[in-house]
Amino acid sequence: MQGGSSGIGYGLKYQARCISDVKADTDHTTFLTGTLTLKEENEVHLIRISSGGTELVCEGLFSHPNEIWDLASCPFDQRIFSTVYFTGESYGAAIWQIPELYGELNSPQLEKITPIGENVGKIKCILWWPSGKHDKLISIDEENLSLWSLDNMPRKAIQILSQESAGMYHFSGGAWDPHDVNAIAATSESSLQFWDLRTMKKTNSIERSRVRNVDYNPKKQYILVTAEDESGVCLWDLRKPKTPIQELSGHTHWSWAVKYNPEYEGLILSSGTNSTVNLWWADEFTSERLVDSPTRANHLNPLLHSYIDYEDSVYGLAWSCREPWIFASLSYDGRVVVESVKPFLSRK
Repeated sequence: MQGGSSGIGYGLKYQARCISDVKADTDHTTFLTGTLTLKEENEVHLIRISSGGTELVCEGLFSHPNEIWDLASCPFDQRIFSTVYFTGESYGAAIWQIPELYGELNSPQLEKITPIGENVGKIKCILWWPSGKHDKLISIDEENLSLWSLDNMPRKAIQILSQESAGMYHFSGGAWDPHDVNAIAATSESSLQFWDLRTMKKTNSIERSRVRNVDYNPKKQYILVTAEDESGVCLWDLRKPKTPIQELSGHTHWSWAVKYNPEYEGLILSSGTNSTVNLWWADEFTSERLVDSPTRANHLNPLLHSYIDYEDSVYGLAWSCREPWIFASLSYDGRVVVESVKPFLSRK
């Protein structure tokens, strides 16, 4: 169940926390990642799996002016992405465009299309709707949830449509519901909150401390997964939100990131500060069978595999949408590892 890395690696020059699948690139399996150094010029790397599948190739290397704390590729344009960055004094965010001639030996610089939320607080993340082209964007900072219009981008700076205060809560991140363009989940210090973007009002909440990450099940409405400091990884059914439908306790320290597979229902990745990536197969049906028949627990162990060949905390996870049996992980020391989970799919 445990094992070292059998994947292919790629090293960044500096420390890093975030990696994103380039979903809009339907011809290649591609990832974007960015570095986190305060004293040096930061970098954005566009990396692809080679045609033979044996190495990771840098297709573009671009300077980024500040350390990158969040990075997300636009799901409908492979040359556009967003970053949240720290200048050393304040946080900011922007949408960038990769130049067309990025494959040239001397790569042109990134084009900054527009800043996001210049006059807001400590911005945490930018959310693109994951289910296709959409004309809106969400930014989450500590104090506010903001909805932006993407009309006329990149010819015109994006415009804020509405904004709502977090009130007594401090937002830390969130996820956009792939089944409902008007619904998002937002994490905070003491709860997981659900918001309606039409009214910009909170519709429900789950009292939960230190939820680090949240992701919706793309194949099944109402189901989501959280990564938490104290409880590890938890599955939730929003129709029965009082308690998690399943708790997955495979991390010995803080669980930091969690991602549902885009194609294989119930397949989940999690990572954390124990320098481990766990591969799970877990859904509400698995948990029901375990409750009904505890003696079958060994046969229904949701942990498929633990990848333990890391030397630092793993903050970044990304499934490939083009090849959904492939994922990329990013540890804080700047090491990208791409793995295939094909050997474990037959065990589901």
